[in-house]
Amino acid sequence: MTMQDFEFIRNLAYQESGIVLPERKQHMVYSRLSRRVRQLKFSNFSQYCAFIQQHPEEMINFINALTTNLTAFFREQHHFDYLEQHLVPLWKRKSHRRLRVWSSACSSGEEPYSIAMTLAQHFPPPNWDLKILATDLDTNVLNKANTGRYNIDSIANLPIRLQKECFEINPRENSASIVEQCKKLVHFKQLNLLGDWPMKGSFDLIFCRNVLIYFDNPTKAKIIEKFRQLLSDDGHLFIGHSETLHNISQDFTLIGQTIYQPIYLNAQRRTSII
Repeated sequence: MTMQDFEFIRNLAYQESGIVLPERKQHMVYSRLSRRVRQLKFSNFSQYCAFIQQHPEEMINFINALTTNLTAFFREQHHFDYLEQHLVPLWKRKSHRRLRVWSSACSSGEEPYSIAMTLAQHFPPPNWDLKILATDLDTNVLNKANTGRYNIDSIANLPIRLQKECFEINPRENSASIVEQCKKLVHFKQLNLLGDWPMKGSFDLIFCRNVLIYFDNPTKAKIIEKFRQLLSDDGHLFIGHSETLHNISQDFTLIGQTIYQPIYLNAQRRTSII
């Protein structure tokens, strides 16, 4: 991979997905794209760069190879604790029975299924209209997520109760499949956060965890602004443990560990207190 190849690749990645690839990421880019280069039987990255310019349909494979998909069930447990201990009681007091949650970078599905496992017991149909939208840029991980089937090792650290209630375990195949009660709550769609968003909202909760770290500040600001437009005034936004909205958005206020609420609600609360 020449420096010219790397410059082309990182400019294309930023243009298509907003992902920022500094020079220190060159080795990572090489390792992630080299398999695709070999699959196409090219002898160097320059040939691949020329190919992708002539074949726009290759873009999805390009983005899939570059994106990171590290995830786990109930990753960053404090968010799910807050969901169960604070939001569930709050939502149960709502006069309407409609709940919408969005996992905006769902990877292979562990995050939205963790949300479903947390909420299913509290908001059963037909009394509640609960839907979880799960989106990701990478079509490969979405295909895996849609199956709801995982390796048994991936649930080894979950409480026994959750293992028994939320999974159908097949030791012979070394698999654990999400039970239908939870699986039917989650709706997977491919979505580029930098593209058009077809949904209209409003959402009660948006998860956008460990995604903003890949964007520059102007891109972060645009995405957060769009989140605010789709989030209800009493909604919540969860971001990743190494992320912050400080100097990014003035539309949200921090109320907990990487937990945000729209300024509107907090302003009203302060007014009522005064």
